[in-house]
Amino acid sequence: MKVEEMLTRSARAAVKLHAGRAAARVGQRARDAGLLDVGYGYADTPFGRMLVAVTPKGLVRVAMRAESPEEVLQELADRLSPRVLEAPIAVDAVRRELDEYFDGKRRAFDVPLDWSLSSGFREKVLRATARIPYGGVSSYREMATRAGNSRASRAAGSALATNPIPIVVPCHRVLRTGGHLGGYGGGLPMKEALLKMEGVQLG
Repeated sequence: MKVEEMLTRSARAAVKLHAGRAAARVGQRARDAGLLDVGYGYADTPFGRMLVAVTPKGLVRVAMRAESPEEVLQELADRLSPRVLEAPIAVDAVRRELDEYFDGKRRAFDVPLDWSLSSGFREKVLRATARIPYGGVSSYREMATRAGNSRASRAAGSALATNPIPIVVPCHRVLRTGGHLGGYGGGLPMKEALLKMEGVQLG
């Protein structure tokens, strides 16, 4: 590698480091001043880097790798508040719990949840889904029943397909009747891997 290339890479790394630190400082100051409505950061997982966002109420969004960060941030600005800032310190607890989960050291998440991106029947389905224990599975029909309408399996599936807080609200634990995987926003290989990690025997 040429000296010029080494210097260029070093300079870029330094800029990235300082930019990250500056973002953290701005986010912390905004949080301290009560100006941070939505803070976001990133979590590195076995399935790629995921954007996570929190509000003063709790975790509001976990975006899979396939989702566009720009579109997710625009959604948060449109639906929650335009005061969306990168604030790594605000998502530290979420990152730590995700790390522990993927390391096999955590079976239940303790971070508070903000359900602002869901409402009505969808929210009821997701709240019921959040109660499925580690290593357990349920069906779309059962989720619909728990949400108050046993005949709304398709609507329950739609609610799970648009789950704004995947993994923490474990929609991967919901299967089709008969044990078939069904769908998953992160892709079926990820759904299968998560279930196997939790000790679920498939097929």
